[in-house]
Amino acid sequence: MATVRYLVKDVDAALPFYEALGFSITERWGPPFVMLARGDLTLWLSGPGTSASRPLPDGSIPGPGGWNRLVIEVEELQTAMSALRKTGAHFRSEPVQGPGGPTSARRGPIGKSHRALRGER
Repeated sequence: MATVRYLVKDVDAALPFYEALGFSITERWGPPFVMLARGDLTLWLSGPGTSASRPLPDGSIPGPGGWNRLVIEVEELQTAMSALRKTGAHFRSEPVQGPGGPTSARRGPIGKSHRALRGER
């Protein structure tokens, strides 16, 4: 099982986006932290107030964003894109054909970039 932690600005605002992708809540530790699961993937969403958001010794402050991406395979790409649009997701382009099948890059309502929502290969 893999576990990924994402820093988010607002855990409650992030939940509909990941629920639209088939994640379900497995644990909730107050407003700033939730553990989600989808298959054998556990996703931690850490918001302000968690240890992950504390300033580092060099003064830098961890925050959401960046170009690292979570790749999530879906049954049907267009159906998934429609569900995600309802959560406020913005796609950088319409799907393109890649070597692994149709893909689309998007930025979720929480500022995270997700790459390669893949449909059937």
